[in-house]
Amino acid sequence: MTRHFLSLLDLSRDELYGIVRRATELKRMQHRGDIHTSLKGKNLGMVFEKSSTRTRVSFEVGMSQLGGHALFLSPRDTQLGRGEPIEDSARVLSRMLDIIMIRTFEQGKLECFAAHSRVPVINALTDKLHPCQLLADMQTYFEHRGDINGKAVAWIGDGNNMCHSYINAARQFGFHLNIACPEGYDPDQAILTAAGDRVSVIRDPLSAAGGADLIVTDVWASMGQEEEQVLRKRAFARYQVNDELMAQAADDALFFHCLPAHRDEEVTTSVIDTEGSVVWDEAENRLHSQKALMEFLLLGR
Repeated sequence: MTRHFLSLLDLSRDELYGIVRRATELKRMQHRGDIHTSLKGKNLGMVFEKSSTRTRVSFEVGMSQLGGHALFLSPRDTQLGRGEPIEDSARVLSRMLDIIMIRTFEQGKLECFAAHSRVPVINALTDKLHPCQLLADMQTYFEHRGDINGKAVAWIGDGNNMCHSYINAARQFGFHLNIACPEGYDPDQAILTAAGDRVSVIRDPLSAAGGADLIVTDVWASMGQEEEQVLRKRAFARYQVNDELMAQAADDALFFHCLPAHRDEEVTTSVIDTEGSVVWDEAENRLHSQKALMEFLLLGR
């Protein structure tokens, strides 16, 4: 049976832990210079409707390092941007490729593509979810602090796709998540409700950060929200991750940001450049965790 990765909830907890462990192993191998071509002869299709730096580089380089080939597909250069039904594109591409990643706007478009694909489909970001980033984030936490099960995590900012994926991660990895967001910017209620007592919404960011083992944030205006920049800057003014907020967290708390960061907006330079900030490890781990994910989906291990 074809397995897809459209959400963290598509895999079991044991499978997710296995991918994180494998990602760390692949990272060590890469740093040692070991050649590992487990996906030799495999072809990855990369469908981009949203622009990207980290996602494109990590998937393309990752597939190359595993001995396979990655093919970049943009709407400008294919029938995807000329009105071909998603179902038809999925049927055709999945007869030529071994695995497909899609970075798009609507989650429904991704789900429709996967429903008509013969090969594994990976959610490389939608407006609703960003599960690949969470694999990298969990790998990063495990490498620095060990198992995140039972820990306290604080999400500071918008109830966006990253926030939704952190809610799902709280369910799958067993941590408690405090979400600090202004009214009107809450995460999706259905995603919140499904998480039960794993998640709390707290309006005061300093209270949400109290005793947290991990502080996470994201930009205040994501791609496609640029026209809301001024309004959002005003709404999120007191939700900045700064020295005062980090002082509320545990003494050894880590700071995460999926990048790119708007320095001195959602996070101060004093925080992102401090010792507890591991955003560069987090960014690198996109490469290793996605390699482990592709191995799992294609090889079943």
